[in-house]
Amino acid sequence: MTRTGILAGGNFIIDHVKLIDRYPEQDMLAFIRSETSSNGGGPYNVLKDLAAMRVSYPLEAAGLVGKDANGDWIMRDCAAAGIDTTQLHQTEAAPTSYTDAMTVTSTGRRTFFHQLGANAILGESHFDFSRTRAKIFHLGYLMLLSEMDRRLENGRTVASRVLEAASSAGLLTSVDLVSAENEHFRAITEASLPYTDYLIVNEIEAGKVVEQDLKSAHHDIPRMQAAAAKLLELGVRREVIIHFEAGAVVAEKNGTVHHQASLKLPPGFIAGATGAGDAFAAGYLHGTHEEWPVAERLRLAVCTAAACLTHPTPSQGLRPVSECLELMSKHK
Repeated sequence: MTRTGILAGGNFIIDHVKLIDRYPEQDMLAFIRSETSSNGGGPYNVLKDLAAMRVSYPLEAAGLVGKDANGDWIMRDCAAAGIDTTQLHQTEAAPTSYTDAMTVTSTGRRTFFHQLGANAILGESHFDFSRTRAKIFHLGYLMLLSEMDRRLENGRTVASRVLEAASSAGLLTSVDLVSAENEHFRAITEASLPYTDYLIVNEIEAGKVVEQDLKSAHHDIPRMQAAAAKLLELGVRREVIIHFEAGAVVAEKNGTVHHQASLKLPPGFIAGATGAGDAFAAGYLHGTHEEWPVAERLRLAVCTAAACLTHPTPSQGLRPVSECLELMSKHK
């Protein structure tokens, strides 16, 4: 069987994005200048991004939403974008997950307030890899899926079992994390690495696993590459991709390392940073699906991340692949 397409599973969230004048001190007040509601959560964002990029292969969703107005909205939104919802289930056991994302207008920096909802009970039974012909299974976010993050007696997690099932069915696997405080962050992540072909994370998440402060190492590219290589040693099967404000690095299993700088964006370009990491992942996964060289995947990924920054919601700034790549020539 020839596999084609991307199946993305995990967090499906309604994002309520509020643009505020400043982030207030505790007990103080900030003004909401505008607000919108949109898709949220790693797999949902990646699929919407890929749809906006007008990729030619199938896009499929796997997850759990509530039988409520928000859940119905997600189902309709996916259908309108051409995303297959065969494995996007609805439940009466929990409400649809949502996030309030507060974005400061002057900086684009954002802070999240999250309701776990149905994502907390998403589990192994909700995935059936015999029903898909997808080439890649992208799972996100570890640390934000309570049942999937559950540690088993043998040191495994439920997520690791799902990834193993995807691999056994013939899919390549991709994993993303979320920048959250969790005392078991490293253990939960490490359980999934032996079943992960592509690990796509930011510098905060990578640092939590390798137990280093990488947030202060934005311009120390060798240190970033060394951290990516360390994650490979912990079990990742093909590539580790770490993205950060100044760019991204990739470490391949064969020992090759890569670096790509971010685009130099002019003042006023950034309308919001919500979803930029997922847009980076969408660009990189597209290049991976199409079997582009790593350098070309990275170039597209920093361009799709930049395109995301043009709109305060996660996916409405994305555009066709060729238009995303044009940003590279406009903004060195």
